[in-house]
Amino acid sequence: MTLNKSFPPFGNILTAMVTPFKKDGKVDYELAVKLANYIIENGSDGIVLCGTTGESPTLTWDEQHQLFVVIRNSLQSKAKILIGTGSNSTSEAVEATQKAFEAGADGALVVVPYYNKPPQDGLYEHFKDVANAAPKLPIMLYNIPGRTGSNLLPKTVKKLMEFPNIVSIKAASGRIEEVTELRAECGSEFAIYSGDDSLLLPMLSVGAVGVVSVASHIVGLQLKDMISNFQNGNVLKALDIHERLQPLFKALFETTNPIPIKAALEQLGWEVGPPRPPLVKLNDDKTQKLSILINKLFEN
Repeated sequence: MTLNKSFPPFGNILTAMVTPFKKDGKVDYELAVKLANYIIENGSDGIVLCGTTGESPTLTWDEQHQLFVVIRNSLQSKAKILIGTGSNSTSEAVEATQKAFEAGADGALVVVPYYNKPPQDGLYEHFKDVANAAPKLPIMLYNIPGRTGSNLLPKTVKKLMEFPNIVSIKAASGRIEEVTELRAECGSEFAIYSGDDSLLLPMLSVGAVGVVSVASHIVGLQLKDMISNFQNGNVLKALDIHERLQPLFKALFETTNPIPIKAALEQLGWEVGPPRPPLVKLNDDKTQKLSILINKLFEN
């Protein structure tokens, strides 16, 4: 595999895909393949497997590898497939990233190490080791301070650009200013993806190239339409779509992701099962509200 220098490197919409489970709690690989194909046929340029939405903390490494293999065998080259290879152990992240490259992934999503809260020089060393472990594998950094307890600063990202396979970042701090700060340090050649569906349009307006999305499981075509309209100068049309989808964006993060999106998929006929413990299924009150919202959205 040669390093992909296209821009944006992974297209505009990547779906952070849920991991379907059977009633006995085992991974439903057959349903995962069907869901991946549906997602790609409905607006997404690629998928991210085994990220936060895919419940990576409770998947074994063997399950993650098998999930990638069956989906890659089905999708072939129709779409980009990234694998979440992050860990709060540098050696573990290095090993997972090497395996992702060897398996034929199109990229790796590497989250900021969580819980142990490394300083900026520790973050630099961590991502340097990961990048060097698979120098031909494109890497998307993943900054989400609300989950990790650490904030990857733009100055550190700029330093990491010396590694040519670090090509993008999923910006999920919840701050639109993060895009501006990253562009000021890294320039326009570094691909910034919104990590929040609700902030996609505002982030596009200040230089983001796309989104790593949860909502695209069910409204991928609408998100694609919004991005296309924005890029073509039809800002008011893009704004209309943005505003129409805001209630859904809010509902999908009413509680811990991926609890609501799994409930939404179930309501639309995808029997993806509840999350693995310690996460739980969506409670009855929120499920009813989500059902009303989805029915209203798809009536229009």
